[in-house]
Amino acid sequence: MADVRHFLPGGELLPEGWVKSHYGAFLDLQNGYAFKSSTYVEHGAFVIRIGNVQDGFVSLHNPAYVDLESQENSSFKLHPDDVLVSLTGNVGRIAIIRQEQLPAVLNQRVARAVWSSGINWKYAFYSLQSKYTFDDIMKTAKGAAQLNVSTKDILNIQVDLPPLAEQKVIADKLDTLLAQVETTKARLERIPEILKTFRQSVLAAAVSGKLTEEWRKYIGQESVWSKTILLNVVESKPRNGWSPKGVDYATSIRNLTLSATTSGKFLNDKFKYIDTELSDDSYLWVKNGDILIQRANTIDYVGVSAIYTGTDNQYIYPDLMMKVTPSERILGNFLLYCLLENRTRKYFKDNATGTSGNMPKINQAVVSNTPIQLPSISEQTEIVRRVEELFAFANSIEQKTNAALERVNNLTQSILAKAFRGELTADWRAENPDLISGENSAEALLAKIKAERDKHALEKKAARSPRKTKTKA
Repeated sequence: MADVRHFLPGGELLPEGWVKSHYGAFLDLQNGYAFKSSTYVEHGAFVIRIGNVQDGFVSLHNPAYVDLESQENSSFKLHPDDVLVSLTGNVGRIAIIRQEQLPAVLNQRVARAVWSSGINWKYAFYSLQSKYTFDDIMKTAKGAAQLNVSTKDILNIQVDLPPLAEQKVIADKLDTLLAQVETTKARLERIPEILKTFRQSVLAAAVSGKLTEEWRKYIGQESVWSKTILLNVVESKPRNGWSPKGVDYATSIRNLTLSATTSGKFLNDKFKYIDTELSDDSYLWVKNGDILIQRANTIDYVGVSAIYTGTDNQYIYPDLMMKVTPSERILGNFLLYCLLENRTRKYFKDNATGTSGNMPKINQAVVSNTPIQLPSISEQTEIVRRVEELFAFANSIEQKTNAALERVNNLTQSILAKAFRGELTADWRAENPDLISGENSAEALLAKIKAERDKHALEKKAARSPRKTKTKA
């Protein structure tokens, strides 16, 4: 028998017992049905549309339902662990339908993968999820405004197929390893919320005096905090900005947008150019140390503030913000902490006004009367130092978390790549030569699948052909 050598995409020799094939040799893709929105009902079978197919799972966002009993297209009814492929938009997304999401039906431009017997469905699912397959899908996708891929193009994609026994071993290993990755990812994704709570705890302690209790005892200073309002610690009343129409070319005046301060930090790339004349002494110019307060936004963001620490007269601020300049009685950063702390945020929310469908707003009087607990300048200085130190610690953790998340996100594809190069099962193959050779090889498996498919095709053709009857002479 001739020596048939198969190679991986990088040119490496395929693992023993594996064969190079294409998805169409052992997979069919059933396209969905064009369910009309006029047939949607309040409750019934969940219609799996393009937007519901996410990476690895089916989303229940924006659901639509049909009455399954009234549909003649029962062949589009889905079953537990059906694997779905998106064919339009974000093409190549692979998802699994779960028992709790049933009953469900398959909508157009979503395909269901149907495996031949002798193929481990979980292995095939992971194979479709691999970067190799996704890259090949993207190469065949067509369209400018919206990408589309055909089932035929997907079925023509080459794939390296191991023997059936090894498919199951690989799938089991991937189940274990990827579950560990998801657990790690979930833990990392909780850290930003923990840090958000930590920062708010720091701010609460800072503006209430708890953060510097020991410091006051150490220097022998009694608590001399006084209750006041924002108007008493700024140079002038809060004043709205200006938002003329922007232009699509660069000018000398940059008008900030709301997103410049929504995070509680000043972002210097969030602006639009405006074409107008403005004097250097206009109140609209933002100067170093000014605090910008959002007077209108969603209820969760109205009142969010940020301090500007850049060069004077680089930006003007918009109508949806107010600007205040701290007086000599208060440090700018300490005032910012007071404005960002949860009790002040609640004060802004409780006093926001607005009709349904409009942005909640806070007016000049609300901002001017913002309650402030004011310590001495020396204690403010110590508070700012401690908050900056604690926030720097939190920022360091956040940066490390983001770096770790990036590595974890890349780890999934790294593990899949190892799996489909046979690296996860090298020891298993060495211990089980009988399960990957001869009749158990992938080559023999594909031959059986082809024979079954050819037989089934002949049976279907015979069923469609009219029977010939004998005629009398």
